[in-house]
Amino acid sequence: MARIKPKQLLIQSKTKKSPSRISYSSIITWNLIVVLVVLSLYATYRHWHHRPAFEPEMDLHRAENVERSADSTKLSTPNYAVMDTAKGSITIEIYKDASAGVVDKFVKLCKSDYFKGMPFRHVIKNFVIQGGDFDFNGAAQDWILKAKASGENALSPKHEAFMIGTTKSPNNKGFDIFITTAPIPDLNDKIVVFGRVIKGEDIVQEIEEIDTDDHYQPKTPIGIINITLRQEL
Repeated sequence: MARIKPKQLLIQSKTKKSPSRISYSSIITWNLIVVLVVLSLYATYRHWHHRPAFEPEMDLHRAENVERSADSTKLSTPNYAVMDTAKGSITIEIYKDASAGVVDKFVKLCKSDYFKGMPFRHVIKNFVIQGGDFDFNGAAQDWILKAKASGENALSPKHEAFMIGTTKSPNNKGFDIFITTAPIPDLNDKIVVFGRVIKGEDIVQEIEEIDTDDHYQPKTPIGIINITLRQEL
């Protein structure tokens, strides 16, 4: 067998491929990827693990904040309104639990002197006194007929005399005031009650006694001088 010379062995050894080596940068990169994946999975686990206990607590805080906001609104709403008329003063207790939109609008209009000099447009004995700029001629007849027809029905507190309300109509851009002078069984179908007279019932009755024409309009003008708001009497 022919002998291979040492020089040829050296040449052959150089021609053989040496095993490839993984660089340090590749190792570091893969380790970083593994660490990031593990951290992401851990963060996801913590989020979903704590979510059921965390969300009800947040909902509770939200509910408490809403309740506090509603309570603060009620506290900021005046308790009383004093209506000055040519016959004297009428003290009104404001129902804070009534329609929030109606109460807020009434308070806002009082502060802007909207009712200053507003006349009583219609005075219907044993029924209502109405102040404002709305046509009440046809409705007055209907109200009287319905009130007499259903006079035997049971009355709720809102159907009593000396209640304060405004027209129940989404189309009304203004604001009118009704003061009932007798129990009205179908009152809820006509007006939104937002208060009651607690002082000055005799003044309401004096206004009720003034002379009116066939359309229930006072022959001698009488109206609201102004309405002022008060927290305490």
